[in-house]
Amino acid sequence: MNLHHRPLRHTLLARTSSARRRHAAVPRPLPSPHEPADLPRAPVHRIRGLVVDCETRKVSVGGQQLKLTCMEFELLAYLVANRRRVYSREQLMALVWQQTAVGDLRTIDVHIARLRRKLGPGHRALIRTVRQVGYAFEPSATATPRP
Repeated sequence: MNLHHRPLRHTLLARTSSARRRHAAVPRPLPSPHEPADLPRAPVHRIRGLVVDCETRKVSVGGQQLKLTCMEFELLAYLVANRRRVYSREQLMALVWQQTAVGDLRTIDVHIARLRRKLGPGHRALIRTVRQVGYAFEPSATATPRP
């Protein structure tokens, strides 16, 4: 027996631990599109009977689902996510529409008016107009009855 050779068992253990080190150093592949990934869930905002589900892109008031256009949903979701912060029409155009404000900014006013109409009398006051500035989502606003 040659004393310069390692015993077989010691050699196998050395190879195994070496393979483990190499395997641990290899970065794990990203999940394929066919495998479910643990992605963070989009928020669900609940304010006084108003529910804005950003994952399913559904909005309901008092349990009744609203039919919003894509831009109406984007505008409402952005305002709700940034409560009490006042945004100018230019800022909303850039942040929600992702384009620079060119031409008539009254398109924001039209979308706000449609949103308020769809939200109904109990929730339309949640979108507050700040004169000469823009709009904000105000969760503590109370409904104002219309004559």
